Amino acid sequence: MHSKILKIANGDSFPVRWLKCELGGFGLVVTILLPSIFTNCRMTQKTKAVADRKETSQANDPIVIHRRAIAIDMHADTTQRLLDEQLDISRRLSDGHFDSVRAREGGLDAQFFSIWVEPELFGGGGAGAMKRAEDQIAVVRALPDRYPETWDLATTSADIRRIAAAGKLAALMGLEGGYAIDERLENVQRYHQMGVRYMSPAWSVSTSWAGSSNDEVGQTRGLNNFGKSVIREMNRLGMMVDVSHVSDKTFWDIINTSSKPIIATHSGCRAIVNVPRNLDDEMIRAIAKGGGVVCVLFYPAFLEPGWDDKKKRVDAEIASLVQKASEEESGSIAHKRIARDRVRREEYAKRLPRTSLSRLVDHIDHIAKLVGVDYVGVGSDFDGVQSTLSDLATVEDLPNLTRELLRRGYNESNVEKILGGNVLRVMEEVQK
Repeated sequence: MHSKILKIANGDSFPVRWLKCELGGFGLVVTILLPSIFTNCRMTQKTKAVADRKETSQANDPIVIHRRAIAIDMHADTTQRLLDEQLDISRRLSDGHFDSVRAREGGLDAQFFSIWVEPELFGGGGAGAMKRAEDQIAVVRALPDRYPETWDLATTSADIRRIAAAGKLAALMGLEGGYAIDERLENVQRYHQMGVRYMSPAWSVSTSWAGSSNDEVGQTRGLNNFGKSVIREMNRLGMMVDVSHVSDKTFWDIINTSSKPIIATHSGCRAIVNVPRNLDDEMIRAIAKGGGVVCVLFYPAFLEPGWDDKKKRVDAEIASLVQKASEEESGSIAHKRIARDRVRREEYAKRLPRTSLSRLVDHIDHIAKLVGVDYVGVGSDFDGVQSTLSDLATVEDLPNLTRELLRRGYNESNVEKILGGNVLRVMEEVQK
C-alpha cells in the first residue's frame, strides 16, 4: 500500500491508500464514489460563488443603498393641505405628492414641513400672519399624537437619527418667509421654541427688512439693521438661515452677517436655468465656503431651460379658467387658492412637456463638480408646485434619484451625503 495523498479541487485531500483498499473488491463502488466526491466539491464552490454574487448584488442594489441612507427632504408644502383640507396622511392619497404610505415606500426618513404664510392672503405681518403660521405649526406638532406608530417630532440631527433607527418618519419645520415674526426679534425665539428649525427672510414678496428674488423692490433691497439682527439671533438660537427665495443683495448680506453655515432649502443652479430664484456659481461657492448646503428642488421651472417661459404662456391661456374656478369656490381664501392650483395642475399636465429627474441630477452634478459632493442635498417643494418630474412625481419615486446618482458614478457614500448626510452635518454645526 502507498501512502501518497490525493489532492482535489477545493484543497481537500484523501489518502490514496484508502482508495486502493476500496479497489480491492469494490471497484464499482469507487467508480460511483469518486465522481460523488468531486461533484460535492464543485457544488460547494458553486454555492459559495452564488452567495458571493448575491452579496455583491445586494451591496450594489440601488434600493438597498437607498434604504441604508437617511433621506431628508428639506421642503414640502403638505402643511397647508393638512390644515386647509384636513387630510388624513396615514393613507395613500389619490392626489398630491406626499402621504405617509408613499413616504415609507420612497424610503424617506425626515420631512421638513414648510410653514408658509402667503402675504397676499394672510398679510406680511400682524395677527393674521402669526395665526396662519401657528395653525400650521399646530398640525405638524399633532402628527405624532394622531399617528404615533408612524411619526415623531424632531428638532435636532440626533432626533432624526433616533427616529429613523426606530423605523418612523421624523417631522421637522421651517418658516418660508419671515412674515410671521411680525418684525419683532423676540418672535424668532418664540418660533424656535415651537420647533421651527430654519427660516427664510422672504418668500416671493419682500419684507421691510429683506428683499425677495421675485418682486421689483427686492432687486435693490438687502438686509436692514433689523434684518441683520434677525440673522444673528437665528445663529444664537441654532436656527438655520435659508436663502431660497431671497434677492441677490439679501443673499450677500446674509453671507456677510451669518457666523454659521447657511442653507438653500429648494433652489436650482442659475448656470443651467437663468432665473432669479436659482443660485449663481459665486453664490454656491460662498455657501460651500461657509460649510452650508444647497438643496436642489424638483420643480421643472427651475430645472429645465425654457420650461418657465412655456409655463408663462400657458398661464396666459388658462387665466380665465383659473379665475372661474376661484369664483365658483365658496370656501375660504385658502380654498379658493386650492381651486386655482387644481386647474393649473390639470392644465399644465396637458399642455407642458414633462421633465425627467435626469435634469435634476444635472443640477446636483453642477454643484458637486463646482464645490464638492459635501455641499448638496434635496428639497422637493412637493405639494407646493403644480408640476413635478416624470419619474420623480411623488415621494414614492425617491429611489429613482438614487438609481440615477449611482448610474452617474456617485458611490454609496456620496449618495448618503446627498440624500441627507450633508444636512445632518449642517444641523449639527448650526446647533453647536
